[in-house]
Amino acid sequence: MTEHAVVIAGGGPTGLMLAGELALAGVDVAIVERRASQDLIGSRSRGLHARTIELLDQRGIADRFLSQGQVAQVAGFAMIRLDISDFPTRHPYGLALSQERFEQILAGWVQELSVPIYRGREVTGFAQDDTGVDVDVELSVGQSLRATYLVGCDGGRSLIRKAAGIEFPGWDPTISNLIAQVEVDQEPEWGIHRDALGINAFSRSEDGAVGVLVTERHVGHTSEPTLRDLSEALIAVYGTDYGVHNATWISRFTDMTRQAASYRDKRVLLAGDAAHVHYPTGGQGLQIGVQDAVNLGWKLAQVVKETSPESLLDTYHAERHPVAARVLRNSMAQTALLRADDRTEALRDTVSELLSMDEPRKRFAAMMSGLDIHYDLGEGHPLLGRRMPDLDLVTAGGPLRVFTLLHRARPVLLNLGEPGGFGITPWADRVQLIDATYAGTWELPALGAVAAPTAVLIRPDGYVAWVGDGTDTGLRGALTTWFGSAAEHH
Repeated sequence: MTEHAVVIAGGGPTGLMLAGELALAGVDVAIVERRASQDLIGSRSRGLHARTIELLDQRGIADRFLSQGQVAQVAGFAMIRLDISDFPTRHPYGLALSQERFEQILAGWVQELSVPIYRGREVTGFAQDDTGVDVDVELSVGQSLRATYLVGCDGGRSLIRKAAGIEFPGWDPTISNLIAQVEVDQEPEWGIHRDALGINAFSRSEDGAVGVLVTERHVGHTSEPTLRDLSEALIAVYGTDYGVHNATWISRFTDMTRQAASYRDKRVLLAGDAAHVHYPTGGQGLQIGVQDAVNLGWKLAQVVKETSPESLLDTYHAERHPVAARVLRNSMAQTALLRADDRTEALRDTVSELLSMDEPRKRFAAMMSGLDIHYDLGEGHPLLGRRMPDLDLVTAGGPLRVFTLLHRARPVLLNLGEPGGFGITPWADRVQLIDATYAGTWELPALGAVAAPTAVLIRPDGYVAWVGDGTDTGLRGALTTWFGSAAEHH
């Protein structure tokens, strides 16, 4: 029996990010990953949105990804492009980068943080008790791990979610797509072809392989897709299958849209696709999975270390469930707009016209890029519950970026008023107190300019937990809520 404080089932983007976050906090974490390596077969996420790049920048690793991908304006709504180049962020763009590459870079970071990954193994079940979870791992011989907490980052068909008995309500599929990499005998009709059922496309990659996307006539297949399914779907759309053969891979995705009723059952938590699935339009799936991980990591670390009570974990569901619920809704709206019949085309033209106007463009682009996320932390300054901008600060020690302060995933009390104005001695080992000045304007995506605060308390995930107005009213309460009580001082 091998023991870890946290066991993560699944080493995709969400599981890797969560492992990194926990390791930064000094928590003993391990990943159980079914694949023998980080290699991915098939088509997955194609890139990163601005907020995801910011999260990586908060940890000091954004450059690793930016150097491997292609910076581009990737935000869009139902394939209607939304430019964010005028947004108040250091990264007013997205990044075209394959999920396989993304995972490999992230796995490199996790490896530097010395996180053990049990590869080629799968979690097959678990049993939880008052003090922890026994995790069954499938091997040539059975093995079991003991964890204080188990997190299911094991995808849309999550065994962890099912075994925990967590409901997964939502909407059944109305669209089914096949996507594949193949060889063809005849030159296909290159480019995108839309019909009343949906989108179909042929593309050629640099190595000459042919990529194909086709909408199936019928929904509800339960078996793994075959070359014959692909051939039949192509004939239905194009009148021919162009002699497709030798498929490297074929996969099927639908617009099934579901969300876990609860992100936690006692000592078992869910993140990423295990907690929410939706149609890939808008490219939001990987982004909200990585965000789940960054929201959960520091909270789980504090609970494991007994700095914070277990009730802190309730804020994970409370904050992240509404974010994914909104993504589910907007992906359903986009899916409806992608149908190609005349009436939908008319609606699409109308929405396009709306989105070409400045205010709607900014609002939708902020939503799609993840820059507008707002956790409900009560009434107050517009910064409260929103992402902290990456300001260029001036400190006694020289110039400093806000995100640099977050590299170790530790909370920051940023004092922009008179130096030495805050007495937070009981939290001194948990919270960095930084005196700085900032002369520029405070601007938030889609909201515009906001009043300059005199101080902000920034959580490890980069969201603002308290805003100062010249006094320390509410500061001790916020410190206690998020970073443990003064009495719990270890």
